[in-house]
Amino acid sequence: MLATSRGISLILALAISLLVAAFLSLLPGSTPTILFVAAGLSFSVSYILITITLEFLVFKEIGNIYSLLEKIQKKELSGITEKTYKSSISPLSKINRVINSYVLARQTEIDSLKKTAEFRREFIADISHELKTPIFAAQGYIHTLLDGAIDDKHVRMKFLKRAAKSLDSLDVLVQDLLTLNQMESGVIKFSFTVFDLKDLLTEVIDELENKASKRDVVIKFEFEPEKNYLTSADRQKIYRVCQNLIFNAVKYNHNGGEVVVSLKSHKNSIQVDVKDNGHGIPPDDLKRIFERFYRVEKSRSKEKGGTGLGLAIVKHILEGHKSKISVSSTVSKGSIFTFYLPLEKDKKTQERELIESGKTTLKPHTAHTD
Repeated sequence: MLATSRGISLILALAISLLVAAFLSLLPGSTPTILFVAAGLSFSVSYILITITLEFLVFKEIGNIYSLLEKIQKKELSGITEKTYKSSISPLSKINRVINSYVLARQTEIDSLKKTAEFRREFIADISHELKTPIFAAQGYIHTLLDGAIDDKHVRMKFLKRAAKSLDSLDVLVQDLLTLNQMESGVIKFSFTVFDLKDLLTEVIDELENKASKRDVVIKFEFEPEKNYLTSADRQKIYRVCQNLIFNAVKYNHNGGEVVVSLKSHKNSIQVDVKDNGHGIPPDDLKRIFERFYRVEKSRSKEKGGTGLGLAIVKHILEGHKSKISVSSTVSKGSIFTFYLPLEKDKKTQERELIESGKTTLKPHTAHTD
């Protein structure tokens, strides 16, 4: 390409020098020396200027475009990075920028499609596995009954109950999938009301107390009685969030363990912590525990039941409340799940804040006598 630009420069410079010499030869008093010097100067200047122009403003940009097109042709899009272009007078520089931006946009789109395809494959594999377990279990019990075991009343009732339990698990899984899909698509609407978060957590703990006692797990509830824990949220869905987190803290704890649920009232928010001293979560799994069907210990999780969708639903519910859930965990020491909800101030709190800010004063009490 360098040879090409120099060849073009040579031809153009030679043509310019000949034109200059021809023009000067028409003037009176022109000598061969003057013509030779003028032709030499015009040739040198023209050659240098044309070479620089072609090399840096045309051929260099064309070379960049060709290099970019070769990468596209070889599908080496990962090697293309966003460049910082300086202002250039070259008309081809803008074309190079446009092509580079277009390729980067397509690369981002391809990466997104690859991630979506990978997620779809994993999701199909996971849901197939999750559906297979209860379906095969129910099939086994029912076919055993059809093969003659139905005549034995004891076996019949035992197998029917087990089949019904498997189908109940299947129903829970399908309902969780529908709920998650509706949340992601925005079909489910949130109904916000003001309620006491302390009362809600008390209800959840009372509900799970029996399951915890079966494994000698103690659930402690820590809060300050004089503090306000009113919040504006969808009570039913927040109930499900708390239910899921506390249930998991009990389920994945060791026998004789402890679960501590604590409420902390801040200036404009309420902090909810669910802490356990169970097995903990490895660092590599922390980033994925809110994904659908993701299980830290798949074999043990299967034994303990669950659909594998609970934390994914928790995440979407809190996102619908413009909040997020965070988790910190240490293997063999336990985990802490934390989320925040807005604090709804009661009248006494509002009056106290107004007095402290100096915007209002309490009216003096006047005694009335008959």
